[in-house]
Amino acid sequence: MLYTMSCHFVTLGFSPGCGATCQCACASSIPASVPQFTNSPTMIVLVGLPARGKTYISKKLTRYLNWIGVPTKVFNVGQYRREAVRSYSNFEFFRPDNEEAMKIRKACALSALKDVSAYFTQDHGQVAVFDATNTTRERREVILSFAKEYGYKVFFVESICDDPEIIAENIKQVKLSSPDYVNCDKDEAVADFLKRIECYKVTYVPLDDDCDRNLSYIKIFNVGSRYLVNRVQDHIQSRIVYYLMNIHVTPRTIYLCRHGESDLNLLGRIGGDSGLSSRGNKFAAALGKYIRSQCIPDLKIWTSHMKRTIQTAEAVGVPYEQWKALNEIDAGVCEEMTYEEIQEHYPEEFALRDQDKYRYRYPKGESYEDLVHRLEPVIMELERQENVLVVCHQAVMRCLLAYFLDKSADELPYLKCPLHTVLKLTPVAYGCKVESVFLNVEAVNTHRDRPVVSVNTHAQTHTETGLW
Repeated sequence: MLYTMSCHFVTLGFSPGCGATCQCACASSIPASVPQFTNSPTMIVLVGLPARGKTYISKKLTRYLNWIGVPTKVFNVGQYRREAVRSYSNFEFFRPDNEEAMKIRKACALSALKDVSAYFTQDHGQVAVFDATNTTRERREVILSFAKEYGYKVFFVESICDDPEIIAENIKQVKLSSPDYVNCDKDEAVADFLKRIECYKVTYVPLDDDCDRNLSYIKIFNVGSRYLVNRVQDHIQSRIVYYLMNIHVTPRTIYLCRHGESDLNLLGRIGGDSGLSSRGNKFAAALGKYIRSQCIPDLKIWTSHMKRTIQTAEAVGVPYEQWKALNEIDAGVCEEMTYEEIQEHYPEEFALRDQDKYRYRYPKGESYEDLVHRLEPVIMELERQENVLVVCHQAVMRCLLAYFLDKSADELPYLKCPLHTVLKLTPVAYGCKVESVFLNVEAVNTHRDRPVVSVNTHAQTHTETGLW
């Protein structure tokens, strides 16, 4: 693989070239009304023809950034268009010489930009993903002028695909279920959509390696077969590039489960490094039988460094890898205590955790927020892999599940991840299909519901069920 690097330019498997007569974007000449700071909000602007995976990239990237704690929102201009034009007739709407439609499309883009500004100023968002074709220099200049005026950073993500099989699969998986083609014959819908793509091709001007050399962008060729990265400005853009270079669309399945019931689980004690109970060993055997019945090609198994996950994985009979990053949340001074003991010895800590379970950090221990950051390399590697079984712990499994199911920080600590149950995750077009498989081995319930806080004139009463 070719890899060359300068201060601002990286190419992987692609040689840049530029026509001498290209119409260059002069973003640097746009006067700035608001200065751009290091922590200024960022606009991620998608570029590319229809059916190139732009919305897939937008949704997946937004899910990742929100999971790591960067407030991010997608602004899909197609949705604005559907709200402005309630009934879609055919591809003629997207002809570049359809002046009336062009006015509507421009108005929709401007409306979306207005909402981007409101998101940054009123909702304190940090990243806005502008999901549209943005295939002309004129449209990209409008976006750059808008960003310059408000002091926002801009990072372009261009998806280029000339593989007819990939395009056809994308149309089949996503476009045929679009609101534009409700109650429409599938063959007619495909024919219409292909004509829509041709309409865009007439005016499509890709980002140019010479003329757009002052812009920040990544080009993704054929769903990640090669990349071109130019002028990465900051930490957020670096993380975006790293993430986009790790994801793939190969069909696969991820299996998540906790270790079998442990001796400390039976005692109601948190943390520690105890071995499996007799029922935990039964689950390990049942897990091995279940996994073998699935006939999973090239399965990889990951565990933590703790006994209970290793003993569970050993029963599967497949080589496994140990990840320290998969160790259970560190409860600090509360390790191996029951919740009753924590409430008795650390009543203030017990109450504080109920108030904000995601950000609460055990004394000399960790918070769920800490755990998410610890697990980021695991998520990145899961995105690179195909079929994986992760044998982990309750808090760890909640964090991983929140990533795949796009759950908020508020929801994450209360996700139900029972013992002796396998969650089978199958990535689909814009999300993840989940199948819960209980392996018929009973275990203690370690889930604790969100406390219901009632306030009266004398005191606050916490109503709780289950375990912490």
